[in-house]
Formats: sequence, C-alpha cells, structure tokens
Amino acid sequence: MTSNVTSAGTTNAPAVRAGASATRTRALLACGAIAGPLFIGVALAQSLTRPGFDLGQHISLLSLGDLGWIQITNFVAAGALFVACAVGMRRVLHPGRAGTWGPILTGAFGVSLIAGGVFVADPGLGFPPGTPPGIPDEFSWHGVVHSVAPVTGFLALTLACLVFARRSVARQQRGWAAVCVTIGVVVQALGVWSNLTLNFVPLFTSMVLGFGWASAQAARLRAEIREA
Repeated sequence: MTSNVTSAGTTNAPAVRAGASATRTRALLACGAIAGPLFIGVALAQSLTRPGFDLGQHISLLSLGDLGWIQITNFVAAGALFVACAVGMRRVLHPGRAGTWGPILTGAFGVSLIAGGVFVADPGLGFPPGTPPGIPDEFSWHGVVHSVAPVTGFLALTLACLVFARRSVARQQRGWAAVCVTIGVVVQALGVWSNLTLNFVPLFTSMVLGFGWASAQAARLRAEIREA
C-alpha cells in the first residue's frame, strides 16, 4: 500500500496496489458501508412488527423470544462486517493519519456488536409477551455482558469519530470533520438522555446516527482508493 503525498507533506488520496489487492480492499470497505443500513433496517422492521414490543422500553430485548434469532444474527452479522471493514481501513490508511486507531476503534465497535448478539439480555418489562412487568430482580452474567457491550462499542465509535475528524481536518475536509465531531457528541448525549429518562427512543436515534456515520465513513474511504 502506498499514499500520494502533496508538496506540503500531507497525505492525499490513498493508493492501493492495482488488481486483486485494490479489489479486496474495496470489498472489505463495502462491508462497513452496508453494515449500518442492514443492522438498522432489520432492527426497525422487527420493532414495528413483533407483538408486544415497545421501542421506548424494549430496545435491548429483540434477541429474546421465538424470533430472537433474527436480532442475534443481525448483531453478529453487522459486527463481523465492521470487523472486516476495519481490516480494509488499515489496508488503506496505515501507516498514515488515522491508520492505527481508526481501524482499531472500528474493529472494537464490531466486536462489541458480536458480543451483544452472542450474550443476550434478560427478559423483563413484559417482553417477550408473558414476561412479568418491571425490571428483573436478578441479572444473569450474559445479561450484564449484553448491557456493557453497547456502552463499550459506542464509546469506541465516538472515539473513532474524533480520530477521523482529525484526519479530515488535515486533509482540509472541514465539513466532514464537523460532521464527525457532531455525531460523536450527539451519540453520547442521546445515550445519557436515555439512561436518565429510561426512554430508549433517543438511544435508538443515536444508533441510527452512529451506524449511519460508520457506514458513511467506510464508503468515503472506499471512494478515495486510487490505483497505484
């Protein structure tokens, strides 16, 4: 992998080796470009169709019940796609700006999604239907892991926003840098809002924004690739 460099010494559009290497890199980045819309689309479809589901209360509980396998698969598939995207990011960016932490943080986000799928939440708040209302008296170890995974993942995503904002500033892409910073701040603010109000609609909104940004960043990097 090589990089074009301007006379000022700043990194310009990335360049990858011609042929199979460039094709593989584009494919890896395409994984990230589709992961966000795929995850949000599948989750939203379930939230609108599953009996007894309330987006304001049950956002972490889609993995439960007879159809829970759909959301489990959604978590694992999206996570694997973002991990693959992280490999593509490293191929494009390393050792330049964002070439270390961009891929690491994107990969960490992907791993957190896989963990969120493998380790399911505990039933509660009346979901799945027939579950007693209210918060469970005790939480299982896998329910705790499920709760911690998205917090860790969205922290990694927010830091990735800042890493790519810094890269965008260096490339004089100030508009996209502002988008990166704004998304990072808003994602965290909406998460705090949800925790304070126990209303998960803001959290779902932060998911839409965060996943959308991650996929858009992958698509932008894919578009930057130039044949060496």
